[in-house]
Amino acid sequence: MFLFRKRAEMPSPADALPGRADPIPTAETHFVNGRPLKGPYPEGLQSIVLGLGCFWGAERKFWQLPEGVYVTAVGYAAGSTPNPTYEEVCTGQTGHNEVVLVVFDPAELPLESLLKTFFESHDPTQGYRQGNDVGTQYRSGIYVTEPAQEETAKRVRAAYAEALKAKGYGDVTTEIRPLERFYFAEGYHQQYLAKNPGGYCGLGGTGVSCPIGTGVAA
Repeated sequence: MFLFRKRAEMPSPADALPGRADPIPTAETHFVNGRPLKGPYPEGLQSIVLGLGCFWGAERKFWQLPEGVYVTAVGYAAGSTPNPTYEEVCTGQTGHNEVVLVVFDPAELPLESLLKTFFESHDPTQGYRQGNDVGTQYRSGIYVTEPAQEETAKRVRAAYAEALKAKGYGDVTTEIRPLERFYFAEGYHQQYLAKNPGGYCGLGGTGVSCPIGTGVAA
């Protein structure tokens, strides 16, 4: 992941790579729990897409949660190029972010708790990078699938921004916007660290606790 170092600036849609009409091949089922990556998902579940750096380590943070997560998958979102490949995303010329799709049961795992894991698993003040991974595809982002999720995400972001500020960190750069399209990444990226336990993971949090669920209002 860290071998792909590109200039950290977003391309305009007109300058983005052209992509392709057809989706790229991916895995059919989750390597860890065997559930279908693309569904159909049971009724009552919600989905949200999260960007927090290299998606290999990011995805593991969510499939390892003790309850409430039905399935996870890695892919690309928030860019311009249709059906991009990993190599294209790593050029920085698609505008996409490396992201994790999380399908979850809000009755078992409230969105606030899911976002607490999201924020504590990376440094959301770094802009177009996470640690040694530099590029627009490593930006912090929350891509929501319904309006209520956006409201919750903004509340949690504000609460964590205050907690980080109190510890001397800069401004939170996490973008929050409606999900336009999620493109599944290639099959070998799916649940990569379950298949390759010694594989690269550049993810690192700040060590600052997100106050959600601790009696502090979001």
